[in-house]
Amino acid sequence: MVVPPSALMQSERVTMTYEPRAARRRQLAAGPAGRGPKDRDGARISGKLARVVGAVLVCVGLNLVAAAGARAYDEVRIGETLREASLQGLNGPSRRLAQYRGRPLLINVWASWCGPCMDEMASLERLAWMDDRAPFAVIGISTDDDPQSALAVLRRTNATISHFIDHDLQMEHMLGADQIPLTVLVDAEGRVRDKIYGARRWDTPESLQRIERALRPRIAGTRRTVWNGKAGREPSPMR
Repeated sequence: MVVPPSALMQSERVTMTYEPRAARRRQLAAGPAGRGPKDRDGARISGKLARVVGAVLVCVGLNLVAAAGARAYDEVRIGETLREASLQGLNGPSRRLAQYRGRPLLINVWASWCGPCMDEMASLERLAWMDDRAPFAVIGISTDDDPQSALAVLRRTNATISHFIDHDLQMEHMLGADQIPLTVLVDAEGRVRDKIYGARRWDTPESLQRIERALRPRIAGTRRTVWNGKAGREPSPMR
């Protein structure tokens, strides 16, 4: 019987493809040459130990990466000093956070889609224009993704205090604004003295007392600043 050359080639391809795999399975089943049962058990234990050690190293590496990321976005807690940041102006010029050093500061974090944030905005304006309160600056930080949405709110409400748009989540992370509205009270040296989550009427006696309790020891030596005849408000013309 004559076997066609094509059949021989096909037979060779089959042998080349499957024999090595079958031989490898037989070798694994029999164990490495020259090793007895105890040697194979030891090899299995070593293999398991290597996998465990490898898994631990991977976990440690992931934790280090996560810790590095967390350090990059560390929240500044009460008693700690705010880091420097660039503030992109919405209804006024851009500024650096350090430019507010030297007098206490109230920072209100909000967004156009946040109903409670809208509820307290008018009282923040009234607070900023009060003549008989302690001297401190009042600013707002919008966490909106779209600056035009935030600017539309400021135009609709005739906002006069300075508002800035957050970028790259820098202020959101630094202030710990995982919930809004958030109001942060900062002393003249840039240290966070209090954080208030949730909406309030900021011109009530209760709110004024809370602000003054947080800032009064630091306000006493602060020169009273006057803008346009009103204490504590920085001019912020609409563009």
